[in-house]
Formats: sequence, structure tokens, C-alpha cells
Amino acid sequence: MTFEAALRELEAIVHKLESGETPLAEAIDLYERGNALRARCAERLDAAQARIEAIRLDAEGRATTTPFNAG
Repeated sequence: MTFEAALRELEAIVHKLESGETPLAEAIDLYERGNALRARCAERLDAAQARIEAIRLDAEGRATTTPFNAG
């Protein structure tokens, strides 16, 4: 599953849960699925951050390992 697909599914789950119309048993299942998707997205973001850190160059063109700061 791609990051984008996981994020779309997670957003749909959040929308369902926020509606307040989901029966409790289904809400619990959705929460568990959402938590798994959140963890997957976090792993993908961490991996992307590591790749960005690995390719950053300093002013002289040397690779640095300065942590990435998304702001």
C-alpha cells in the first residue's frame, strides 16, 4: 500500500469516526485499522526523512547528516 493510499484510507476512517454515527463495535475496528495505517504512514515518513538526510550536501558539495527539519 502506498503512502498516499494509506493516508486516504486513514482520512476516510477519521471522517467516519468524527461523524458520530458509527456503531461502537465498528468504531473500535475502524480505530484499530486507523492506528495501523497511522503507524505505516509514520514508517514511510521516517524512511523518506532518512533518505533526505542521506543526500543533503554542504556548501562544498560534501554529504552531511544534518537532521531534516520540516519546519
